[in-house]
Amino acid sequence: MKVHHLNCISSCPLCGKLFNGHPDALLRRGHLACHCLLVESPDGLVLVDTGFGLRDVADPYSRLSKFFLLLLKPEFRREMTAIRQIERLGFRASDVRHIVMTHLDFDHAGGLDDFPDATVHMLATERDYAAKQKTWLDRQRFRPQQWSYQQMWQVHSPRYGDRWEGFTQVCPVAQLANEIALIPLAGHTYGHAGVAVRRDGGWLLLAGDAYFDKRELDPVNPRCAPGLRFYQWMLEKDRDARLQNQQRLRDLTQRAGAAVTVCCSHDVDEFERLAGRSAALPAERLVMQA
Repeated sequence: MKVHHLNCISSCPLCGKLFNGHPDALLRRGHLACHCLLVESPDGLVLVDTGFGLRDVADPYSRLSKFFLLLLKPEFRREMTAIRQIERLGFRASDVRHIVMTHLDFDHAGGLDDFPDATVHMLATERDYAAKQKTWLDRQRFRPQQWSYQQMWQVHSPRYGDRWEGFTQVCPVAQLANEIALIPLAGHTYGHAGVAVRRDGGWLLLAGDAYFDKRELDPVNPRCAPGLRFYQWMLEKDRDARLQNQQRLRDLTQRAGAAVTVCCSHDVDEFERLAGRSAALPAERLVMQA
């Protein structure tokens, strides 16, 4: 299956040096990607996460929390939304038949409203917990304002018999001929998942927010920019599970080698390496990744 890499609106957190490590960026904002995938499958287009959507761009204060708008200051550009990039690639919104979610944080789910006819897949635990809105921080990160078409949601529960590359309790998406699977990676949220996509020559795993800094997967000396470390700590729901799953991802990269490419949602360098273009540029019809 052919995979396109989309950056669906960057976030620009305060104190850029703490996030991107550039010495002159302490007073400037940082730069985090919002890495989504567009997969050309036999059953139509599949979008993995949506990033921010058109309604977020048009009226962010009605859909997003003031706390995260101040902290992250997303770079709202209509041409960087998933729907506009899909159109630039020569497709229509109605061509998107399925959306597979790593989790329901506002910067991953904002584009759901742009695809009202798509079936949306996620782990049942993610849907159930996000809907509870239990804490103040939950109400800032999980935004029901972005979920207008919940009748199109299909939730999946892990089954003990399903395995993928050493991971257990995975959830293959049956409608997609088991070529795409939800890989439970709890920690950042209780129902957080990676999404594995089969492609020529192996698999691509979008690990969502299981890690934020590509250096966290270093098997010898894992490390993370201090701002990203704080952000992960602030949002984590289960620290032990999050750290355990990071170790499992390190083990996977060592064990599987080139057969599995792992990436996260927010590392700009990872995005640009896989997309072959700047994270500031939308996808074009001639820019495609196999």
